[in-house]
Amino acid sequence: MNTPTPTEASSKMARVQLVIPDEDRDRFLHQAQRERMTLSAWLWAAARARLEAGQQSEPFKAPGDLAEFFHSCDALEETGPEPEWVEHLRVINESRRQGVSGT
Repeated sequence: MNTPTPTEASSKMARVQLVIPDEDRDRFLHQAQRERMTLSAWLWAAARARLEAGQQSEPFKAPGDLAEFFHSCDALEETGPEPEWVEHLRVINESRRQGVSGT
């Protein structure tokens, strides 16, 4: 595994306390030892791998995939869907009228 250990990644480190069932701790520790890692390094690497896996995206395969993507983006916004382009232009032009500074 080429993932840097926590101490190799940064000189600034935070301490995190986890509350997990003993059975899980034992399983995690056993796997970490099998991979010749400390429990801390193993948990850090597992969390990092999960983040990286979640950030990978699949290419769109059908026209509906694009619409679904934008719908999911809209769902992330607390303010609702993205305004129409004419609304963006109105805000931009109003800002220009009010904020021309000559710089």
